[in-house]
Amino acid sequence: MKHVVAGIVAHVDAGKTTLSEGLLYRAGNLRQLGRVDNGDAFLDTDKLEKQRGITIFSHQASLKFKDMELTLLDTPGHVDFASQTEQVLSVLDYAILVVSATDGVQGYTRTLWRLLKHYQVPTFIFVNKMDAVGADKEQVLKQLQNEFSQGCIEFSDEMSEESYEEIAMQDDDVLEKFLESGSVEENDIVELIQKKKVIPCYFGSALKLSGIEEFLDGFEEYTAEKKYPNDFGARVFKISHDENGERLTWVRVIGGVLHNKALVLEDQKANQLRIYNGSKFAMVQEVSSGDVCAITGLTKTKPGQGLGNSIDAKQPEIQPVLNYSLDPKGNDIHKCLKALKELEDEDPQLHVAWSEQLQEINVQIMGEVQLEVLQQLMLDKFGLGIEFGQGSILYKETVTDSVEGVGHFEPLRHYAEVHLMLQPAPKGSGLIFDSDCSLEVLGKNWQHQVLTNLGSKEHRGVLTGSPLTDMRITLVGGKASIVHSVGGDFKEATWRAVRQGLMMAKVKGNCQLLEPWYKFRLIVSSEQVGHAMSDIQRMNGEFDTPNGDSQMTVLTGNAPVSEMRGYSREVNSYTHGQGQLECYVDGYRPCHNAEEVVKSFDYDPVSDLDNTPGSVFCAHGAGYPVQWDDVPQMAHYPYVSN
Repeated sequence: MKHVVAGIVAHVDAGKTTLSEGLLYRAGNLRQLGRVDNGDAFLDTDKLEKQRGITIFSHQASLKFKDMELTLLDTPGHVDFASQTEQVLSVLDYAILVVSATDGVQGYTRTLWRLLKHYQVPTFIFVNKMDAVGADKEQVLKQLQNEFSQGCIEFSDEMSEESYEEIAMQDDDVLEKFLESGSVEENDIVELIQKKKVIPCYFGSALKLSGIEEFLDGFEEYTAEKKYPNDFGARVFKISHDENGERLTWVRVIGGVLHNKALVLEDQKANQLRIYNGSKFAMVQEVSSGDVCAITGLTKTKPGQGLGNSIDAKQPEIQPVLNYSLDPKGNDIHKCLKALKELEDEDPQLHVAWSEQLQEINVQIMGEVQLEVLQQLMLDKFGLGIEFGQGSILYKETVTDSVEGVGHFEPLRHYAEVHLMLQPAPKGSGLIFDSDCSLEVLGKNWQHQVLTNLGSKEHRGVLTGSPLTDMRITLVGGKASIVHSVGGDFKEATWRAVRQGLMMAKVKGNCQLLEPWYKFRLIVSSEQVGHAMSDIQRMNGEFDTPNGDSQMTVLTGNAPVSEMRGYSREVNSYTHGQGQLECYVDGYRPCHNAEEVVKSFDYDPVSDLDNTPGSVFCAHGAGYPVQWDDVPQMAHYPYVSN
């Protein structure tokens, strides 16, 4: 049997978990259908999930259908838990994207599509709720083609000649063969799907089990098993703890065989290999390439980590945008910290930070639902009744023009000088590190030290001390001493060069504060649309031309997260519960009230001793500090930008 691992992804309430139930039932793995709203869904095993009626954590199930063994990974559908979904994407062969026929492509559906494109995951689409009033197959298919890809094509058990022609038109070579033979071969369709040129679309109702078998037929026919290398490799996609507190490292084996008791890390063995199916598991002695399992006994793993010969996954695209401080409510603050660190182990994007000076814990999150769940987890798992403070926006900083930064580190018997070019990079690109320096200027080892140290810490801006993003930092020059230079010298010089360059940019007015923006979709009655438009303008947002009918109007657009937080309560109030607001983070943009925010932070970059912009030079046998603005006149290597 061919073995395929697929993840089911969707906007909340599209029917993702219901589809999972339907697939398991039709394949004969479930005797009885569970329902999310009844709290008895096979894959929503956690108490919190049953209470809230949503998937919060990813879960695994297995089914066999004809000649296919399918491992299903069900993922959260709520935007606040997008980081949990993203962790899973790097280990998938295919994704099943569920779209509601009545709602069509929603905000978070677009985010999921972008992530699937980023991770290059071949995708099948199941359009659910076709039994609902107002469901229009042609309309949904047209929207999928316009918003996602012209390769979104309806598939069925009996494909028409028109369907084959549509498929062939997605690739010139396949089209040429089609014009000669009048048909498209199955292996060509499989290849086009793998290349994301074709996205098969199926239609049905998961709740009524309509279209499920047809989807399984197509999925079995048009998917292919990957080929794997012989040497062991695996990728971690999830960390969790079982009901006994045992730490579980979830991996997909993508090379060789993983044996029980094998040395997975330098000093850690796999104590148990568990194959989960819902909440139950079986212990096995080995796991072959392509399979998914949970490993006990590992304490140093993290999501995205490569084991054996596998490389680490890409840095996550989804980043939290809100920061909250914890109110222990009389509980021991260190107990709270220990509990949150365990939860951070499962979700690194929480970024739990402890301030010894303030005796304060801060966490980073996506939204209010995640905050509520976090609060409930602290109570249920650790018996800690806590609350969170007001919360603040997570800002970021970048530069708007190129600037050369210099760091010099020369206390007695040490020496390093580094020249870095800081340049603006495209929106959403994060930090890019590069070298454009001759090996005759700086040897390969020293260049490696610079690039490694650039990636070894979170660099902060000089306006508010917020993290840097959307910048290319290029090594363009420097100097080493044959006698005195060691690796640590280049760490100091590199970090100082970044800060010195930022201070130079600040003086020229080329530092920029960024803030997160929401993309929103607001539905209100036609009488209330004026109120809504006025609100959005007040929030410094922007919107497209309203559309709708005589009763309800849809407004779509963008607005700063700082202004739109809590707006759902206002919508609920002035529409008397009839309005709907859907928001998802649409990346960072220039801050709309930067001057006000910078002033409120009152950040002094020169006093930030962990991120100093100054350098250290040597004279008369002793090192002495030099302020950042005096470094250009004293640098030993000439400025490249002069």
